[in-house]
Amino acid sequence: MRVEHLYRYPVKGLTAEALEEIRLVPGETVPHDRRFALAQGDAPFDESAPAFLPKQNFACMMKNGKVVLVRSAFDPRSGTLALAAEGFEPLVAPTGTAEGKTALGDWLIRFLGDEARHGTAPDGTPRPPRFTEAPGHAFTDQRLKGISLLNLASLAAVEKAIGRRLDPLRFRANIYFSGLPAWAEHEWVGRDVLLGGARISVFKRTQRCPATQVDLATGERDVDLPRLLRQHFGHMDLGVHATVAEGGRVAVGDALEAA
Repeated sequence: MRVEHLYRYPVKGLTAEALEEIRLVPGETVPHDRRFALAQGDAPFDESAPAFLPKQNFACMMKNGKVVLVRSAFDPRSGTLALAAEGFEPLVAPTGTAEGKTALGDWLIRFLGDEARHGTAPDGTPRPPRFTEAPGHAFTDQRLKGISLLNLASLAAVEKAIGRRLDPLRFRANIYFSGLPAWAEHEWVGRDVLLGGARISVFKRTQRCPATQVDLATGERDVDLPRLLRQHFGHMDLGVHATVAEGGRVAVGDALEAA
């Protein structure tokens, strides 16, 4: 089995960033993965005591399909984030300052329009959506920090069943790999996998949600993948999630092996 692609998604719901190599750390995500998010104004997210919240509390593909039309790029060295979209003035702002976060949040609020939900802070003051991060926290879709993997043979089986090609990035996995029969990755749940120089522990299959309905080129919902997965395969799963048990370097071209 071979690693074909590596990705991180620095801002929840926004652009995938391709990587040639990563260094995994036990108990953590891919570095900078889901580090930032736009918390909706009615989201009870507390930066001083960050905790898992369901994805609908944040701008995300499941609720806000048009976020795929934003082109974002994060520079970990400078800490700046660039945002661009057709019809909007591009922005480059620092993520590490209050002013930068406000500018990034205001840009995304303008882009979302009516889909930006305003709320009320605990002190009773109005609270708009806010661009946020919290040290040590990742805005993942499950409580455990980890990485997601997608077997390209399973994706090919889905494409064959539904009669159309799908952009693999609909599924927002960190690691796309080849060389395993379709659906065999489901047998990894509860087992360890050697991944490049790291060891990971697979803890769940990835059940797919309406985020996968969104065409990345248009922001429109064009195919009901959860329904089609159940119709053709009897489940709504595509991919697996794993925690990092032993850290190490992982690069495109590295091998995977069930331990």
